Amino acid sequence: MLASEKLILALDVPDFLTAKKIIDELGDEIIFYKIGLELLMSGDYFRLISYLKEKNKKVFCDLKLYDISQTVGSAVKNLAKYSVDLLTIHSASLDIMQRAAENKGAMQVIAVTILTNLDEKDLLQMGFDEKISLQELALKKTKLSLEAGLDGIVASGLEAKILRQNFAQNFLIISPGIRLEKVIGDDQKRTCGVIEALVAGSSHLVVGRPILKAENPKLMAQKFNQLIHETCANFKAN
Repeated sequence: MLASEKLILALDVPDFLTAKKIIDELGDEIIFYKIGLELLMSGDYFRLISYLKEKNKKVFCDLKLYDISQTVGSAVKNLAKYSVDLLTIHSASLDIMQRAAENKGAMQVIAVTILTNLDEKDLLQMGFDEKISLQELALKKTKLSLEAGLDGIVASGLEAKILRQNFAQNFLIISPGIRLEKVIGDDQKRTCGVIEALVAGSSHLVVGRPILKAENPKLMAQKFNQLIHETCANFKAN
């Protein structure tokens, strides 16, 4: 995997024109883009997928699909027709995830383990067993996702190390909540630094507001990419 593909920009913006302006402004600095529910509800989702593909970008559809097995399988099969590179579903039952794996074609499908804006208090409120730690839950969800035939998982860089230690090295760990420095008003509870996440075993780093809200987004993207390249170079050297 190229180091330049490890940074994924989360296009958390309201419409196609705003997204297009960002894509054009960043140019070759960003190769991989994540588009989620906000853009889906704008009505421009598939128009944006087409535009990104015209620009030779990689597309990560962060839709976190969760429904009965047949519906998830059919939805994945339909989306695979659009040359999407990566899709998220929720880590659910083995059957639901197997249906997704069976219908993904060339598209990679990964399962969300624990959202990075949740902590152990939130999990307790959601009804999870208080005896199961956050890391243990991530391990259980990852094991089931890989058994189902998915390509990897979404997990915080804080959990990446223990996941790599317990499972094979050749699956994707996509880590959101990546920061260079503290973000004011951050709703992410489990953030992680670039070097920390890569050393732990994250394969891709998802960054949104630190770049989108920067005074100079392209310069900020360059800072992230430079740190990623330096860290990957150190891996190779050692």
